[in-house]
This record gives sequence, structure tokens and C-alpha cells, in this order.
Amino acid sequence: MANLQSIRGMNDILPTDSPLWQYLEDQMKSVLAQYGYREIRMPVVEPTELFARGVGEHTDIVEKEMYTFDDRNGDSLTLRPEGTAGCVRAALQHGLLHNQIQRLWYQGPMFRYERPQKGRYRQFYQIGVETFGMAGADIDVELIVLSYRLFKKLGVADSVTLNINTLGSSEARGRYRKALVDYLEGVKDQLDEDSQRRLYVNPLRILDSKSASTQKLLDGAPSFDDYIDEESKAHFDRLCALLKAAGVPYVINPRLVRGLDYYTKSVFEWITDALGAQGTVCAGGRYDGLVPMLGGKPTPASGFAMGIERILLLLQELKAVPESIYNTVDVFMVAAGDNAEIAAIALSEKLRDALPAVRLQMNCGGGSFKSQMKKADKSGARFALILGDQEAEQEIVQVKDLQGHNEQQSTSWNQVAEVLRELGL
Repeated sequence: MANLQSIRGMNDILPTDSPLWQYLEDQMKSVLAQYGYREIRMPVVEPTELFARGVGEHTDIVEKEMYTFDDRNGDSLTLRPEGTAGCVRAALQHGLLHNQIQRLWYQGPMFRYERPQKGRYRQFYQIGVETFGMAGADIDVELIVLSYRLFKKLGVADSVTLNINTLGSSEARGRYRKALVDYLEGVKDQLDEDSQRRLYVNPLRILDSKSASTQKLLDGAPSFDDYIDEESKAHFDRLCALLKAAGVPYVINPRLVRGLDYYTKSVFEWITDALGAQGTVCAGGRYDGLVPMLGGKPTPASGFAMGIERILLLLQELKAVPESIYNTVDVFMVAAGDNAEIAAIALSEKLRDALPAVRLQMNCGGGSFKSQMKKADKSGARFALILGDQEAEQEIVQVKDLQGHNEQQSTSWNQVAEVLRELGL
């Protein structure tokens, strides 16, 4: 019988990799706490209608990428392909948007059926940040500044570029959409296959086509600027002024659009050229129309999503990962002898009470003194605490610096916590 394997594009995160994930998550949580954001956790399975209505029936996600199935009651359910629609559903269901301002964040797996490649998987992870009840450009800028602070904290800010654009109101976008389709119909046969398919269902996505020949055709297309409404222009001008005041460099990219139907007014992406084709590491913008689309009252909203795998790839590519994150043990307890094992359990618990921040691992499974010392070295611990039956009888322990910076010393059980503190733990 063949060994079972994980599903293609759905990967295990092994203990050798999880410290890097935890490092990124901890840095992100720290930054979010600085700005007063609160965590929300939503189910990974939602009604299919939520994404058809919220994301858009003619988006690539809904048309081609969703994992959808009927449950035993015949209800159509979908593994969430993105987090914003589910966050809005939860906020509406639990009354979080009734005359309230909300700053929320979440993290977890999303699911899309597409060809797996480096940085793009069928089960992938995102950190999402969503805000509700604030209509001004200031909250859009806060989201950008927040993400910029994270990139600086991670040491990758010099390798990402902020692209911004405005999509205008839904009415302005509708007028531009008609003008764009009228133009592209004249060159339809020269468009790439994906753009031909999108021409009548999602033509704005053609603007960010990866086809060089299509991009060349767009040089003669109507300009989005000629169709933007005055309110959206004023909002975008304010956004630019606030970004300058905050010291955040940016590039205005008139062909930047978002792949989901709910975006309006200002949108942004953080892009890097260090990862090849998978260049977008964070993207978002304003989506004032989504809440009413899902049954709520008109509510200003803005947010972003950050691809965890891509940021991890960027950290590794730029060698911006602190080696210290992989060290999971500070102290290794060696216990050689039956009485020593009994004493080691009690002493280990006593030390965990006295030094709660210290990571202490005890040898389990027996073994000679020599084999246990090999385990201690392999653990990456700074210190080994050595107990034999004789030490157990005398209620002492040997403290050995595995990095060789200090002489080995003997100390009583009552003093070992203080000794470790003095040695820097």
C-alpha cells in the first residue's frame, strides 16, 4: 500500500520551518497592537453565495478557483478563497457595524484551485486587516503606514515599492469600463487569451495583464484619469499628501486595479522585484460598496491582505531572518541514573516556576551520560544542567556552558535559578 501524501498545493509546515512563521506572526501582532487593532476569527467554510455576491461572479476566483461542494443538506459551501467577505459577514451578523468604528485583523488559511508554484499554493495563508466606519483618506494612509512599519521592522522596506491608484466611484468606473470595452473591441483579436475572456465580464483586469503585447495595446486606450469623479480625485489627492507627510515613498500606477469587484476609490499594492513573477506581497484599498452588497447599510470600509508565504520567501531571499529564532531551547537537563531522573523532574518544574521565560528541555528516554550530552549540544541550548545519582543525593547540580564562555560550576538546587540569571538567562 502506497504511503499517503498531502494534496498537491497544500503543504505541511514542519518544525524546522515553524519558527520563521511564528517570527513573522509575532512581528505583525506587535505592529497591529501599536495601532489598536483587534483580532477576529472566522470559519474557513462559508456559504458559496457570500463569495458570489461579495467577490463577484465574473472574477477569476469565483469562476475558476473556488473549492465548492454541497453538504449533506444540499447547501452549497465554499472553502474561503479570501478573508474580506467573511469578515464583513461576521461583522454584520454580530452587529459590529451599528454606529461603530472597527479596526480588525485576522490570519489563517485561504483556498484557491490554481496551478501550484513557488509563492502561490492551493492552501495559502494570509494576514488580513479590515476597517469600518471611516470614510477619509486618513484611515487608508494608516493601513499603508502600518504595513510600511512592518516591512521596516522585518528589514525589507528597501526591497518593496508602494504602488497606488484610484478606481473612482462605481459610477465613474462604469463609464470608464464602457469606454475601455469600446476601444478594446477594435483590437480584440490582438489581445491575449485571458484578456479576450475578460473583455465583457471583467475588462478592468485587462489593465494589469501580464502580457507585454496587451500592455502595448493599452497605450492607446482611454485614460482612467478622464473618467474619475471629483470626490475620488480629492480623496486620492489627500491620500498622496498624507503619505508624503508620513514619509512613505510611493509610485502612482494608473494601471493598478484589484482583482475583486468590491474595490472603489484608492487602492494600493506593495511590490518587490526580488521574487520573480510573484511580486505582490501586500495589497488592498477601499471597498465602500461591499457592506450594502452583503445586506448591510452603506458603510465606509478599507483594508488589505498580506500573503504570508511570499513575505517569508522575501525574508529568506534577502537573508533578513534572525538566526536566533531557530533556537528553541535555553537549558537542557541531563539526568544520568534512576535517582537523578526523579530529582530532575522536580528540579525542572521548580526552575520553570522561577524562570518562566526560560525554555528548559529535559532529557527523556534514558541514555548514557555521553549520549545525553550529545543531545544537549544538538538542542542548541546555551547551558546544560547535569544531574547524576551522586548530585541528586547531595542536592546539587552541575551548570555547564555549552558555548564555552564560562567555567563549569556546581551549585545547590536552591541557587541554580539565580546562577542562571547571573549567566544571562
